[in-house]
Formats: sequence, structure tokens, C-alpha cells
Amino acid sequence: MILIAIILATLAAGIGSVWLAALLMRAGLGGRPDGVGPQHLLSLAAGALLATAFMHLLPEAFESQAGAHDLFATLLVGVVFFFLLDKAELWHHGHEHNHTPDGHDHAHHGHGHGHGHHHAPDPAPHEHGATPAVHAPHAPRVGGWSVLTGDSVHCFGDGVLIASAFVADVRLGLIAAVSVLAHEVPHHMGDLVVLRQSSASRRIALVKVSLAGAVTALGGVVGYFLVERLHDWLPYFLAVASSSFVYVALADLIPQLQKRLSARETAIQVVWLLLGMAVVMAVSRVAHHAH
Repeated sequence: MILIAIILATLAAGIGSVWLAALLMRAGLGGRPDGVGPQHLLSLAAGALLATAFMHLLPEAFESQAGAHDLFATLLVGVVFFFLLDKAELWHHGHEHNHTPDGHDHAHHGHGHGHGHHHAPDPAPHEHGATPAVHAPHAPRVGGWSVLTGDSVHCFGDGVLIASAFVADVRLGLIAAVSVLAHEVPHHMGDLVVLRQSSASRRIALVKVSLAGAVTALGGVVGYFLVERLHDWLPYFLAVASSSFVYVALADLIPQLQKRLSARETAIQVVWLLLGMAVVMAVSRVAHHAH
């Protein structure tokens, strides 16, 4: 029963986030200054990830027999690991883009993401009369498969983290799945922008990113059997999941929000951040009653 729940939750988080991103872009919500834009989605995702890590995953890990010192050490190692993974991906894709056949340096686009969400999506030039972004003429025409490969690895990791949470508690699993979905939406909006540059059509780009998102379910199945065999290590898996969420929120999402804004715009950012936390709390309460 738990395995079925893991598969459904990982499919919803992996593929559902892609389709939601596509719907938001189709509706023009990813680029309208007067509507729900990338900054709002990033704030929502950051709030959801932080609330999941600090209010659910870490408390669950510390309620086990594992020592606080060991769990904090695992959390620290996890954060450093994801930092190094980001560095490796940036170096790899920066090196790759510096040697593209068209002779342009595309490293500044930051579309490599082993665990990185370094791109707030730009509005597609051909959607709803959106004005092309300044760097659109130099958008990468190559590297689409590199983006998909990095995305697949990242989605596989998300699946393992969701499975770890489900094995600990069904409520935690649902919360983790919602948090992953929330932070993957702006991420996949960026992926779709990139893939549309190197694919024959929007539909093909959507299919490619959806297949990468489906790898989340594969990670969930593998994670289920891995965690079941290593049940004593579950608190440490939860600590690693927390380090992933904390790193993504603090290193990738929040820095994109740190811009000089008016008091009104800043207040809106804070509201969306709190909304992300509230969504996690609401899902927790509903899942608790259902459980």
C-alpha cells in the first residue's frame, strides 16, 4: 500500500509539476508583471521547502533513537554535498557551453542543475505577445539533452527523498511530495523555455521534460526498497532530505528574491513565502486526520 502511495505521489510531483508549469506558461502567468510571476512561485516554493524541512522532516528524525550530534553532522554534510554538486554542475555546463558550435558563451544562462534551480524562467517570446528577453537571441540551441540528463538525476533524487518520508510516515510523504511539486514548478518553467529552443515544437519539449519528471517515480520505487532494507538509517535519510530542501531554498531560491524592491513588492514576496509555509501546514493537518 505504501509503495502504491509512493508511486502516485512521485508521479504527481514529477509529472504534475511539469504540466502545471506548462499551464502557467500557457496562461502567461510566468511572465506577466501584474500577475503571478516567477518571483511569486519562487517565494511559495521557498516557504514550502523550509517549512517541510524544519517543521516535519527534522523533528521526525530527532524523535528517533539517533543521536542529535550525528543527525546535525548528517545535515551539515548534506548541505556541503549539495553545494559541491552545484559547483560541479556549474563547472561542467559552463565548460560545455563555452565550447558550443555557434561560438557563443552560454555559461551565464545557468541551465545546468544537478540540484540547481538557477534560472527564473523568462517568458517565451512567442507566447501571448510577450516581449522577448534581452538574451533571447543568444538562447542555447544546443545542450537540451544535458538539461534533461541533469533534470532526470535531480528528479530521481527527489523520488528517493519522497520515498524516505513515506516510509517514516504517510503524512510526511504527502508533505514532501507537495513541497517537491512546489519547488519544481518554477524549475520546470525554465526547462521548458530551454527545451523549446532546441525542440521542433512545444509539444515535443513538454514530452521530453515530462519524461524527465517521470524519473521521480523510479527514484521513489528504488528509495522504497532501499529504505526498507536500511530501516535503521531512516533518520539519516530524513536528515539528508532536509539538507536538500534547506539548500535549495537558501542557496537557489531565496537569492533570486533578494532584489531591491518597493515596500509593496517586498510585502507580496513575504506573503507568498508565508503562503508556502501555510500550504505545508494545511497538507500536514489534512494528511494527519486522514491517516
